[in-house]
Amino acid sequence: MLAPALIDSHCHLDLPHFDEDRDEVVARAREAGLIAMITQGVDVHSSRQAIALADRYPEVYAAVGIHPNDCADFHPAMLDEIRALAAHAKVVAIGEIGLDDYWRIAPMDQQIRVLRLQLDLAAELGLPVILHDRETHQPMMAELRAWVKDRLPGTPLAQRPWPGVLHSFSGDLAMAQEAYDLGFTLGLAGPVTFKNARDLQALAARLDPDRLLLETDSPYLTPHPYRGRRNEPARVKLVAEKLAELWDMPFAEVAARTTATTRTFFDLPVS
Repeated sequence: MLAPALIDSHCHLDLPHFDEDRDEVVARAREAGLIAMITQGVDVHSSRQAIALADRYPEVYAAVGIHPNDCADFHPAMLDEIRALAAHAKVVAIGEIGLDDYWRIAPMDQQIRVLRLQLDLAAELGLPVILHDRETHQPMMAELRAWVKDRLPGTPLAQRPWPGVLHSFSGDLAMAQEAYDLGFTLGLAGPVTFKNARDLQALAARLDPDRLLLETDSPYLTPHPYRGRRNEPARVKLVAEKLAELWDMPFAEVAARTTATTRTFFDLPVS
């Protein structure tokens, strides 16, 4: 019997953590039932690497973009390069983009400027955005409110079912509801499986199963019981299993509903 189809909507397969066994990592994902993995760019170089991996592996698709922690030296030519890379047939999103007030590598005004430019690029190109939001819930939602109200309408992206996803969501129920109201989806990763993640689990139990993308953020955010080890896309199955428990829903149904949402979100071919 075939395993239920799953998709890892957010991973970083280009990182050196996978240099020794990348082929085996992809093979294990395939064996676990994954039909797609979206590997993320965080700058121009890693965006090129994401595309190279998408060309190498049939199940891998790419997102291209400039991460808030990689935007300190941003110049307009970088946006032109992201635009050119986004024309590749296996690029399915602009990401990973957003705001980060944890590491504070780039000034917040610079992060907001680069986020706005990439939101508008995504709208123009008709590609959804993958949003990084770390300790920046209020400014992030303010940016998304303004974008959805003033700059998204009438663009190619406005014709898509959802304009973006808040990846590895860490907000509260009120923020989740506002994100839904603005048209966004949410992503959940390994932290929902942690034994001490009671607040996140209580939130996850109340989220819409048809507005959720599963992810690993591998090699980071390794789910229980593998915390402390390198994460990889095959372990998205553990996120789905935890949600099946929280939603009191059969695992196969969780897989079917989240995979259908993810296929539609990224406009992936149906296999």
